[in-house]
Amino acid sequence: MNRFKKIYCRTFQTVFKLVIPLLPYRNPEIIGSLKAVPEVLKKKKCRNVLIITDAGIRSLGLTARLEEALNANEIPYTIYDKTVANPTTDNVSEALELYHNNGCQAIIGFGGGSSMDCAKAVGARASKPRQSLARMKGILKIHKKLPLLIAVPTTAGTGSETTLAAVITDAKTRHKYVINDFPLIPRYAVLDPKVTLSLPPFITATTGMDALTHAVEAYIGNSTTPGTRKNALDAVKLIFENLDEAYTNGTNKEARKNMLRASYFAGCAFTKSYVGYVHAVAHSLGGQYNVPHGLANAILLPFVLEEYGETIYKKLARLAIAAGISTDDTPAEEAAKAFIQAIKDMKKRFGIGDTVPEIREEDIPILAHYADKEANPLYPVPVLMDAKELEKFYYMLMENNSEDDCQ
Repeated sequence: MNRFKKIYCRTFQTVFKLVIPLLPYRNPEIIGSLKAVPEVLKKKKCRNVLIITDAGIRSLGLTARLEEALNANEIPYTIYDKTVANPTTDNVSEALELYHNNGCQAIIGFGGGSSMDCAKAVGARASKPRQSLARMKGILKIHKKLPLLIAVPTTAGTGSETTLAAVITDAKTRHKYVINDFPLIPRYAVLDPKVTLSLPPFITATTGMDALTHAVEAYIGNSTTPGTRKNALDAVKLIFENLDEAYTNGTNKEARKNMLRASYFAGCAFTKSYVGYVHAVAHSLGGQYNVPHGLANAILLPFVLEEYGETIYKKLARLAIAAGISTDDTPAEEAAKAFIQAIKDMKKRFGIGDTVPEIREEDIPILAHYADKEANPLYPVPVLMDAKELEKFYYMLMENNSEDDCQ
């Protein structure tokens, strides 16, 4: 990255860090069970609700307990279950039409990050009907209060139930962009482990590593606060203590509960301290090839950490201590490398590879451009990289793929 762009990025990030204490961040109020949702709706005088989910969640019957609770309390509801991985502008338009046609007054995002992001975007469009999603992308473009928004995560990974961000894919261009504004933070988060018990092992693993990526990127960035550092450390500790158990024994309610807590803490951390190039590159892969976001993050995380090198050794060493990998006496470089190796070992145990076969070489310049545009100047990364420098990560995945083909 050239010198002038570096100065611009670091100045922007410094100013943003200074104003963090003045910004209206808030954490959602936690609800421990789906059965408590009707009480909240009654309290807020919401007589009709739109549930936004996906076909997979619906077919598994995960929304049944919520539907039963709403029926028992005579609260009408409408379900939109066509959300796709990496939700599109078409999803938002379809769900918004249902919201208006059925006179809804509240929105429940029920599922993984895709359903919650779609729910946030529908809320944003409901509050600003004359403004397109494309005009909301970036920072602080909404300004208006959303309808009551409740998030029910069915995966312990995205942290979307805590964040001010919604990631949407343009249905025509396949460009993925982020909308960031404080009204997008859900008012309530339902952390009910029962809805995660049937989550398949591989999705448990990739979403868990998504939460790990949130915690790590928030912690190693340059805009941390005492609160976000604590949230990130707590998340890493819980993930290393519980993810393997949740993966191998999905019916362990305690492990599932702890992973939901980990995802929540990681979400609280990166909502204020932001993420980094792992996310920027992963978003471009999701937008272009529909690679699931948690999987893309899991694949990329150790590559990007290694590229940052010694600039993050001390911070990774503290994460290694939280993870139980090293002690206070372990030299920083040794502890940092042990932490990265632990992530690689975790990927291997979970059957997560090092390649993204969908990548086409001719796509790399535009993918790197999108990653650069998303990350710079917003993300307070340890080492700044421009689009040309970010191309190396896409080639790494292709090179590894080629090596595998030769074996």
